Amino acid sequence: MSVYNHQLETFIQVADAGSFSKAGEALFISPTAVMKQINLLESALDVQLFNRTPRGLTLTNAGKSYYQDAKYMIQYAKDAQVRAKNAMQGNDSMIRLGSSLMTPCQFLMELWPHIHALRPELKFEIVNFENTPENAREILKNLGQNIDVVAGIFDETMLKLRNCDAVELVKVPICCAVSIYHPLAQKKQLSMQDLYGQKLMLMKRNWSKYTDMLRDGLWEHHPEIEIVDFSFYNLEVFNQCEHDNVLLMAVPQWANVHPLLKIIPVDWKYEIPFGLLHSKTPSETVKTFLQAAKTAFESSVKK
Repeated sequence: MSVYNHQLETFIQVADAGSFSKAGEALFISPTAVMKQINLLESALDVQLFNRTPRGLTLTNAGKSYYQDAKYMIQYAKDAQVRAKNAMQGNDSMIRLGSSLMTPCQFLMELWPHIHALRPELKFEIVNFENTPENAREILKNLGQNIDVVAGIFDETMLKLRNCDAVELVKVPICCAVSIYHPLAQKKQLSMQDLYGQKLMLMKRNWSKYTDMLRDGLWEHHPEIEIVDFSFYNLEVFNQCEHDNVLLMAVPQWANVHPLLKIIPVDWKYEIPFGLLHSKTPSETVKTFLQAAKTAFESSVKK
């Protein structure tokens, strides 16, 4: 049994379907019942979530904002229920690994046998979340509550902005993602000259000092490469890279994010830290895990 307000699920279903009747069919309730739930939700929030037109329903700006938060609240409530059950069972050795499009935990799964050999008492649970600006902000700020550890790229600026900390495992090379249909997709490595005349999508300035170093180097020494700014890594950005046939800054760990993109190394020296993001005040169990993960990773690299 779920403990969150089921009007949230109804709201998401209506937003996805674009009509009360279609949402009702999916939820096995009448359109009138759906409409009543949405009206009650709008009344409780004191905001209008939908524009109601003869052609159907569209989200207002308030609705778009609430749509992302509603998904997070539902997932948070479900995970809170799991945490409560784990606490009741005395499961203090559980590590909750956050996993999303841009923060895949596959490499941790590959390391797990080595981590288990070092600390056999540890157990893990994968907590999936949608990669949105809202989730990135809330999850990283609240590491240790819903999710203990997230794997990803970072730098000091990002850690300060998100109010979290990290254990660096390795500096990974900054690469380029290209459509598998792009002429450059046939290459195993790109040269600077390969990028001339191309558009390269980079995260906006001040997101990461490592990205800014790349940006400044290209502007100063390789003006033939056109830089295109964007604000947040999500599936839409990867789709844009594929649709527009442009290049996108990426790292090897994102190789499986998009089936129509190929990540290719570039003949430059730019790198960015990759590691495990965690709370500034991790529990003793999380500290144990972080040390075991670092030891296991270092051992795997030596092999």
